[in-house]
Amino acid sequence: MRVHEELTASGALLSYQALTAFCRRHGIGQTPIEPAGQYHFEPGAEIQHDTSPHEVEVGGKTYKAQTASAVLCYSRLLFFQINPTFQRFDCKVFLTEALRYAGGVPRRIMIDNTHVVVLRGTGREMIPVPEMEAFAERFGFDFVAHERGDANRSGRVERPFSFIENNFLAGRTFSSWNDLNHQARQWCDRVNATYKKHIRAVPRELFAVERLHLKPLPAWIPEVYRLHERTVDVEGYVSLHSTRYSVPVSWIGRRVEIRETRDKVEIELDARHLVTHARTVAPMQRITLAEHKPPRGERVKLIERNPEEQAILHTAPEIAGYVTELKQKGRKVVALSLRQLLRLLREYPREPFLAAVREAAQYGLYDLDRLERMILRRVARDYFLLDLDHD
Repeated sequence: MRVHEELTASGALLSYQALTAFCRRHGIGQTPIEPAGQYHFEPGAEIQHDTSPHEVEVGGKTYKAQTASAVLCYSRLLFFQINPTFQRFDCKVFLTEALRYAGGVPRRIMIDNTHVVVLRGTGREMIPVPEMEAFAERFGFDFVAHERGDANRSGRVERPFSFIENNFLAGRTFSSWNDLNHQARQWCDRVNATYKKHIRAVPRELFAVERLHLKPLPAWIPEVYRLHERTVDVEGYVSLHSTRYSVPVSWIGRRVEIRETRDKVEIELDARHLVTHARTVAPMQRITLAEHKPPRGERVKLIERNPEEQAILHTAPEIAGYVTELKQKGRKVVALSLRQLLRLLREYPREPFLAAVREAAQYGLYDLDRLERMILRRVARDYFLLDLDHD
């Protein structure tokens, strides 16, 4: 546009369209067109893996989920799963299932420059996360990332996402996430046994050749898991990814370790006390085992107060009302709030502490950090007066 203005100012008589047409004919300001190349893969050389967001209807609700796909580059054998999230744990679970589906391991797995696998760098300079590098070493393959902007390098796995969205997801609803991935596996079996016009072959027939070049799977494949630590809440549940799992009421207030795998959630108090739940990926669920429910017609028995609450009420019974309100209205975990309140009771003089608690109860104040500042103001005024006459 600026060139056209200068030309017309110089006396040239031509339209803007004529100028742009002239530039196109002579290649002025145009990037030279280069023919697209091809990538040739030997059998067993590579699997390409990537993810793409899709909307799915599960249990009558619509979710924005992540579709993880893996394609063997020689035979075009397709495998995919759909999950609400795709974190490092989900990536390891998916790749384990994909390798089991293929029945072998390729020399490398090509990925996009995703933070799930990449620690730093891109393309040839990519360094994987140590956790994912150890996972790859366990199976005997290498993670490889394509160069930034070279999307054609992962074209084998990019193309099927549109095929999945318009052929598998279109018009389908699912009762659960397990039902979704079960149907996805059946659909993969059917699609992989269908003739493909663009490769002029059936993927299963090509895979019969490629499988001979894959490395064998390890004799023992350890189960993918991740560990969490939680404190059992006052209702007898532990929270994991917005889902609450029940435990015996005698565990309330105690610290437990959670072992999360693909299919189950194990909650361990100690070596002799273990609770196992079926893992659910649907958020905002409450899972209660039958043995954790009170007998019909009976209410849950009140458990004994935790040690911090007992120590507070034994030392200062006059603040029992404040302790009850703190447990209901405090913003911190109950055990942490009681622990902090007990510390304040033990560290500061009794009278300033009780006076501050009475004032806090009067105004409905249950922020213990602010309560501590109220105590300190009283302590500084009443207990640490300076003797100004002393030299």
